[in-house]
Amino acid sequence: MISEYLPDIKGLIVDMDGVLWRDTEPIGDLPRIFDEIRRLGFKLILATNNSSRTVDEYLKKLAGFGIHLEEGQVITSAQAVGIYLQKEYPEGCKVYVIGEPSLKKTLGMHGLTVVEGNDGDIQVVVAAIDTNLTFDKLKRATLLIRSGCEFIGTNVDVTLPTPEGLIPGSGTVIGALEIASDRKARVIGKPSPLLYKMALERLRLRPEETLAIGDRLETDILGAQAAGIHNALVLSGASTLSQAKAFKPNPEIITQDLTELVF
Repeated sequence: MISEYLPDIKGLIVDMDGVLWRDTEPIGDLPRIFDEIRRLGFKLILATNNSSRTVDEYLKKLAGFGIHLEEGQVITSAQAVGIYLQKEYPEGCKVYVIGEPSLKKTLGMHGLTVVEGNDGDIQVVVAAIDTNLTFDKLKRATLLIRSGCEFIGTNVDVTLPTPEGLIPGSGTVIGALEIASDRKARVIGKPSPLLYKMALERLRLRPEETLAIGDRLETDILGAQAAGIHNALVLSGASTLSQAKAFKPNPEIITQDLTELVF
């Protein structure tokens, strides 16, 4: 139980892929887990690097698993990218996106114009997981980045956990563009601090009062450590026990899954 490890924790920042589910397969009895989190009195935010769904779509997926949350309890890397670009381009800008329709929709909600064609005024390329990725998309993005467009990546997760195993994630797409363009992307999702800062602001808690729970060392855990947030690794997703033992500094807590951590 969390209180046995860290008695002063008041809030949780929980990843989704590999922690709550593997694609369409839940990890544990999710309604029971969330009921226990509420019983224990923890404030809760779900924060995901996965940009392939809007917040509303995530809320619907959660509801399908029997979990009912408020809109403000879900944060995505797509939102974080939108907030970042909104601040950098307050008058708006044109963006070329390699990503799912939900990412494009989220960016549009932040005052950005998503361009599909050959518009010469494009200022930013945003790259993420794209299940309809083509050579033409990579070619177009590469040429834009090489011409001087800002290069933004949603997150560096190279894989996603599914019932079939690990499949290519956003980091795979971003890595291909980095090689082709000879430019490094500015990555907005975890381990960069913006998602965790957004979560802390919504929770109205300090880092030392908060526990971040994730399945990936190089994003969830590294980002929490950098933000001064307590951290717990669950072994139900991407990272393994041997990797966790070799990771420095070690995660504060290592458990098999969210059920073991909560109960």
